[in-house]
Amino acid sequence: MSDEHTMTTAAPKSPAQIPAPTGFDHPLLDRLLAGSSLPDWAVKLRRDAVDRLDTLSLPGRGEENWMRTDLRMFQPRAWVSAAERPATSGEAIPAGLLESATQGAAAVAGTVAFGGRIASLDGHVVRDELDPALAGQGIVFGAPERILAEHGERFRSRWFSAVDGGADWFAAMHAAFHRAGAVLWVPAGVKLTAPLHVLSAITPGGLDTSHVLVVLDEGAEATVLTETVGGGESGSDGGFHCGATEIVVGRKASLRMVNLQNWSRGVWHFARQRAAVEAGGRLQWTLAALGSRLSQVQQDVALVGRGADAQVNGVMFTEARQQLVYNTLQHHMAPGCHSDLLYKGALQDRSRLVWRGMIKVDKAAQKTDGYQRNDTLMLSREARSDSIPGLEIEADDVRCTHGATSGRVDEEQIFYARARGLTADEAARLVVAGFFQQVFDRITIPPVREALSAAIGGRIRRVS
Repeated sequence: MSDEHTMTTAAPKSPAQIPAPTGFDHPLLDRLLAGSSLPDWAVKLRRDAVDRLDTLSLPGRGEENWMRTDLRMFQPRAWVSAAERPATSGEAIPAGLLESATQGAAAVAGTVAFGGRIASLDGHVVRDELDPALAGQGIVFGAPERILAEHGERFRSRWFSAVDGGADWFAAMHAAFHRAGAVLWVPAGVKLTAPLHVLSAITPGGLDTSHVLVVLDEGAEATVLTETVGGGESGSDGGFHCGATEIVVGRKASLRMVNLQNWSRGVWHFARQRAAVEAGGRLQWTLAALGSRLSQVQQDVALVGRGADAQVNGVMFTEARQQLVYNTLQHHMAPGCHSDLLYKGALQDRSRLVWRGMIKVDKAAQKTDGYQRNDTLMLSREARSDSIPGLEIEADDVRCTHGATSGRVDEEQIFYARARGLTADEAARLVVAGFFQQVFDRITIPPVREALSAAIGGRIRRVS
């Protein structure tokens, strides 16, 4: 990984090309940074991002990753006041789906649920905890503002090194106005047994710009669960999330990472997520999407060292008029690496699900073994899914395959289930559970697997 921060630049525009002001500008940033203890380099990164933001308009349908994303109703200026929303005194922290499931399983087993927990509400950190025994092993875990103030030089080369903070309007807005999230560093050889948990919550009409950075040094092991909750329902003020996740898995290190998007159905969700896996490292990355009004996510995995391995699992369920758009990239940059992506999604009502996946193999990445597959199941005649797999291969000694399926529930399966006494809703849940079982079997964290299965089961109605 380069030590230079990633930030796209552009040539100056003529007056006719200058985008209309959105209110996300230098005066707003000055107000948000008042009294901040961030190091100078982190402040400069933010100011540079505002300069970049001033040159950008919202992505348009002419851009490949955005051509299937409908932004006509999204108005950036509507969220400026939410950026300055003060902390709500006495506001209860909503419980996360994964949080509750993990705590329940730990209570039954008589074990510790989490080694550390961070929670934020409307961008304000309301919980920042780490087991003192883990801190004694040299583990650094906490809210970014505090960690960068205390350990700035340690993270300077990593902060915004994986995601491009100037790639588009949303990336630049996040780079300039990020608040809350989490930073984790696990020293070489240290193995965490209890998971770490990060919860990002908003109230109706709230804004979340959380940034997560996870760094595992050589031979380290960890499990990190991140999830979102809250916001307003469809037809209300909803909410706006503009976030990013950066992951660095060191040599022979092992990370199990879970990202659950579980906003209420009025929330706009935009995220960039990128992992770099070094030689001999292993990443199991599970992404689940159940909520939001509209989601547009870029999830990239770069295999940068010989023998790196990545397994990516996607679980998605849409209903009503939800639209989820996920662009994935498996980038093989070194020889002898393995990647395996499996996304599964079920759709009901008039919802839409878009997946666009690419396996890219550099010329030096001989002996690559790459696989990607996306399966979708339609529970309604009005639902729509688009699956667009792709390969870009420059090496000549590789094995890369991809596949995609899309179809409706087999009416015979419903008929036979109902003939055995099940109701129409119960029959639909049984069929959908079988559809997702393949990806659930790959998730090696039982509370996560069971929580996702139960959450999807509770949303399913009869097939229409």
